[in-house]
Amino acid sequence: MAGDSKTEKATPKRRQDERKKGNVLISKDVITVISLVGTFFALKLMFPQIIANVKDFLYKAFGYAQTKSDITEDFVMVITKETMLAFLQIVAPIVCISILLSILATVAQTKPLFVADSLKPKFNRINPLQGIKRLFSLKSLFDVIKGIIKITILIVILYSFISDSLLTITRTTQMDLSPSCSVLMDLTMALVFKICLAFVAISVCDFFFQWWEYERQIKMSKQELKEEYKQMEGDPQIKSKIKDVQRKMAMSRMMQAVPKADVVIKNPTHYAVALKYDIEKDGAPTLLAKGQDEVALRIIKMAEENNIYVLENKPLARAIYATTDINQEIPADFYGTVAEILVYVYKLKNKKLI
Repeated sequence: MAGDSKTEKATPKRRQDERKKGNVLISKDVITVISLVGTFFALKLMFPQIIANVKDFLYKAFGYAQTKSDITEDFVMVITKETMLAFLQIVAPIVCISILLSILATVAQTKPLFVADSLKPKFNRINPLQGIKRLFSLKSLFDVIKGIIKITILIVILYSFISDSLLTITRTTQMDLSPSCSVLMDLTMALVFKICLAFVAISVCDFFFQWWEYERQIKMSKQELKEEYKQMEGDPQIKSKIKDVQRKMAMSRMMQAVPKADVVIKNPTHYAVALKYDIEKDGAPTLLAKGQDEVALRIIKMAEENNIYVLENKPLARAIYATTDINQEIPADFYGTVAEILVYVYKLKNKKLI
């Protein structure tokens, strides 16, 4: 159906939901290239130290071997220990750098993310129909083409490198260890640099394709947008019930404040406002309650039951009702009229206004 076609961009909520499921934009080629480039540049920087470690190991091994005429258990243990130590000194920093770069490249794309659901077995992955569908998907086709391009570029670069450097590589057999290693390292880094440039270009293309594919996957239909809107805004009937409950609670609190009023002004049954003036706390009389028609009658009735003076003043009641909210002070325009009323009420109660 037309309404089910996914033509709309994903909303922030949809993106957040997909992220919670572990479905985020990520390009594995970007991770591979960053790790590869960083590792080989670290290898180039650390190459002098690596050569020094190799020399040190060989000097120790051959020097120890010259002092031994027989291969004993102690000799084997020492050689094994020195070999493992040299291996750790040479390989461990490179491995750690590679792992760190892979982690940083992943976090840079996905941001810190841990999804427990990804650890759960998903049996739909072993569904043959789903497997066939994934096999003939656009993503699979892109991966196949990308793989062919990678292999082709790699073969071309290797062939060109060997053709240009074969004579130089042959000459290294006549050099000492240190200069030959330096020449081979330079040649290797030149080769790696060319491969990295090609793979960087491929990884950029892969990133944009993954971005396009990710945006396409999380697109929403118009019906999904409507459902999400309902979830976020709430069902209209439920919202109406909530508003009714809130209105009743507010009404209840307002009616409970009426007995605290000093005077109720009415018009005569259509409007009613309850005012209170606390000389020590308030800068002006405050509106405790207001109502129209039935609510006005309830306010008047409660005022009479609690011996609150009820005064009829049609213009004033209607004006205060229209301009003042609950628990707010009345506008300055009404100070004079209300003050006269309060003076009269206070005289009746033998209270002082000031």
